[in-house]
Amino acid sequence: MFVVVSYDIPDDPRRTRVCETLKDYGAHIQYSVFECDLKAQDFRKLHQRLRRLIDPAEDNVRFYFLCRECQPKIEAIGQPRLELRRPYYVV
Repeated sequence: MFVVVSYDIPDDPRRTRVCETLKDYGAHIQYSVFECDLKAQDFRKLHQRLRRLIDPAEDNVRFYFLCRECQPKIEAIGQPRLELRRPYYVV
C-alpha cells in the first residue's frame, strides 16, 4: 500500500523521534511528510510505533492511502520529485 504520512507535533524531541521512525519506512519528501510503500504488516508496525511515540492530546499524525492507479498522478511543482528507494526493510 502506498501511504502519505504527515504529522504536526509541537514538541521538538517527540517530533524528532517520529521523523526518525518514519525514515525506517519511507522517503522524507517535505518537513513533516513522508511517502511510504508498505506491506500491511509493516503499516501495522509503523502505526503501533507512532502511537507509542506521540501525545494524542497535542500531536496529529495522518495517513493518506493512495491506490496504485493514483500514484502516477502525483504531481509536484518545484524541486524534483523524490522517488521511493525500494525495498525498505523494517527491523
